[in-house]
Amino acid sequence: MLRIILALVFALSTHNVQARSNNNKPFDYYVLSLSWSPTYCSSRNGQRDRGQCGTGRRFAFVVHGLWPQYTRGWPQYCKTNQRWIGRGQIKRMLDIMPSKRLIIHEWKKHGTCARLGQKAYFKLTRQLFDKILTPARYLSPQKPVLITPEKLVSDFLKTNRGLKASSLSVQCGNSRNQARLSELRICFSKSGKFIACSQNEQRRCQAQTLILPPVR
Repeated sequence: MLRIILALVFALSTHNVQARSNNNKPFDYYVLSLSWSPTYCSSRNGQRDRGQCGTGRRFAFVVHGLWPQYTRGWPQYCKTNQRWIGRGQIKRMLDIMPSKRLIIHEWKKHGTCARLGQKAYFKLTRQLFDKILTPARYLSPQKPVLITPEKLVSDFLKTNRGLKASSLSVQCGNSRNQARLSELRICFSKSGKFIACSQNEQRRCQAQTLILPPVR
């Protein structure tokens, strides 16, 4: 009996790893992850990040990354000959992705699996970011915004034609009372159209009150 249990545990763990590390098969869709910069900047790491959080760095939603996804799981750290990112490419992304370290990390972990090449990957990242219209109340709030996760989704649906709730996943951690917004994830097809998210994004914010710290 013990051998059977151990075999089942091994099989499940192996399947879980394969869901994340089978980099050879084609991926199914993209997730554009937008982080709420003031939440990051209030963290310990953010307080040390002058590029994104220093004086005068008034960011609201910024790009965390563009992630190729399987219907279940995702590829990461795919083989590439383009390990190094030039200064020019980094500079061109800093207005929407204001961290050199993040840009390099996202390319190595996710961008290499898009099979587009570095230039095309970052071009697509910007195109999808530009496709999303941010509702006015989230552009540069000077006071904390207190809403529900459902209201955040509703605001984006009203502002973006063709966007559906199934394409959005609000992330705020595990709290069910109050929680700070960490990310808004938006799912796209390979052709850049809004698409329903899959199992990877089913774990969503369950907080009754969602807090967006102000842009300062």
